[in-house]
Amino acid sequence: MIVFPTCKINLGLNVLGKREDSFHNIETVFYPVNWCDALEIIEADNHSPFTLTTSGLKIDGLQESNLLYKTWELISHLKPLPPLKVHLHKNIPMGAGIGGGSSDAAFMTNLFDKQFNLMLSDDQKHEVTSALGSDCAFFLNNKPLFAQGRGNEFSPVNLDLSSYYILLVYPNIHSVTRDAFEGLRVKKTHGDLKNCIENTSINKWKDFLFNDFEEPIFKKYPVIGELKNYMYDSGALYASLSGSGSTVYGIFENKPVMNIDRTYKSYLQIPQTTHLPPFKK
Repeated sequence: MIVFPTCKINLGLNVLGKREDSFHNIETVFYPVNWCDALEIIEADNHSPFTLTTSGLKIDGLQESNLLYKTWELISHLKPLPPLKVHLHKNIPMGAGIGGGSSDAAFMTNLFDKQFNLMLSDDQKHEVTSALGSDCAFFLNNKPLFAQGRGNEFSPVNLDLSSYYILLVYPNIHSVTRDAFEGLRVKKTHGDLKNCIENTSINKWKDFLFNDFEEPIFKKYPVIGELKNYMYDSGALYASLSGSGSTVYGIFENKPVMNIDRTYKSYLQIPQTTHLPPFKK
């Protein structure tokens, strides 16, 4: 069985302070975007309980450090699983702030549940995915949500961007979340992020909706800040860094015409479209 894990963008990101568990409390809105990987799981006829192969973008590290292996490991402690062959075609950039690895893990969790009739409860799936990454549980349902806590406590948000173009550009810079936090200055006050998104016109978001990681990331990588400015110069209603970067996205009323450097990776989500082609200059 094959599924196509998507990614997400962060609409605003307030870092509220450090928690006792060493994570940070945040506020953000996750919005799904159909830039996809491809994930296939089949039962194996050998004695190895789990075999992972990959294609597409290169994934470094041992199998045991991959989130898909960790997902299998957690679920196999809850429910019996047959020997498996798993193949991931990696298309979503890593270290990009758009949740590609978390999405793979969440989609695998749902796929295990469906393919092998595990009958996992929502609480069990949330527990598994939350153990794998702060934003991972979002991808279980993959719909716009207001996120709090360390990014895994959700509530509904009234938001529909389906009539807009959303352009994502990854500038081939692998951003490390830990490094982004080290350069972060936690603000004492923040605006009402959820209220802004639900009740303020998109073309006014740039005055009220902010990502706290932009200051340290733009300081370390000025080209990322320049990319955000380029989005606005090209007609974006709103543009921002996603997560801790390095992807920058813009929301446009009309199809953007931008001279994107070929060394970058980019994707355009088209209004009211379910099967979405990659952005082409």
